[in-house]
Amino acid sequence: MIPEESRFEPDPDELVDAQGRLPDGWTVGTPDPDDLDDVRRLTELLRAHEREGRGWAGAGKQDVLVEVSDHGLRTRENVVVRDDAGTIRAWGSVHDRASGRMLFVHVVDRTLDETPARCCSDVLVAWAVGQAREVGSARGLTTQQIDTGAYADDERQQRWLAASGFRRVRTWWQMTRPVTPDERTLVDDPARWERDGVVVRLVDGEDDLRAVHDVLETAFTDHFNSKPETFDEFLFRLREDPGHRWDHWWIATVDGEPAGALVGTESGSSSYVAYVGVVERARGRGVAKGLLRTVIADAAARGRDAVGLEVDADSPTGADRLYRSMGWETSYVTQSWHRDVPVPGRAPTGP
Repeated sequence: MIPEESRFEPDPDELVDAQGRLPDGWTVGTPDPDDLDDVRRLTELLRAHEREGRGWAGAGKQDVLVEVSDHGLRTRENVVVRDDAGTIRAWGSVHDRASGRMLFVHVVDRTLDETPARCCSDVLVAWAVGQAREVGSARGLTTQQIDTGAYADDERQQRWLAASGFRRVRTWWQMTRPVTPDERTLVDDPARWERDGVVVRLVDGEDDLRAVHDVLETAFTDHFNSKPETFDEFLFRLREDPGHRWDHWWIATVDGEPAGALVGTESGSSSYVAYVGVVERARGRGVAKGLLRTVIADAAARGRDAVGLEVDADSPTGADRLYRSMGWETSYVTQSWHRDVPVPGRAPTGP
């Protein structure tokens, strides 16, 4: 269930003592989602972070509001570092993503010199570690994972994370595929089509949404860093996505039983595959390929020019072979970095 109140500590001063860590006159606080200057500044920082890491910026105001708006604060918390003139120089955000997994956004002004920039980074990490203890304790855990990331070409971010106790655990290929108008005929109708006992159709109602959740939970059980996520958590999180559209969710059935699912989003002039999964009993029936052909056809029908997705470069399943065979190519590479934080007062149970 989604908590009625946040599991995080809202006051950053309770978690990190900035005095002595930052230059004179610099402070820690929280951003104001109703302050246009704060939102604009966070957007600037995030876009500069993207440009430095992968060569171009894609984030916008809505991506920032997902993290800082009041709507999301039951599962998220934020901190900012301001210089002596009040300008935001660093931003951290944590997301209570699922039991045992806390996501951490770590952004430091790219124009800062190394020493003050590293001081900002250390403050963000100290705050995130404190939040990991808070949310881990509230969930009754003995250890809380912090999951953050870096672009493969972002040496600064990787260096700081390694020095702060994080370890690089995974590499991800961010892939894209061009779409042409004629590909709208890849399937009979993106809303519903059937072939060889496989039916792919748009979701319709809560029963379908629960079926999508069940399929994805089952399909990803043996995947890297899979953490249980309740239906309410799953739905709440995906609704927050700026590109969320119910008419970008498909379910596949085999012999009448839910067997696969694809959750897509809108991203500017492109579609994006957030999740695609097939339960084990239905693998080898062309379900994944059918779902992917459906999202391509749908994108073509909407006049989109590409479909993007992410694939685990280290996965033993070889999913990338399917994507490459269907025209996807890697556009940039990211990394997952983890740190496990012991939760005070929580003794391990069992043998």
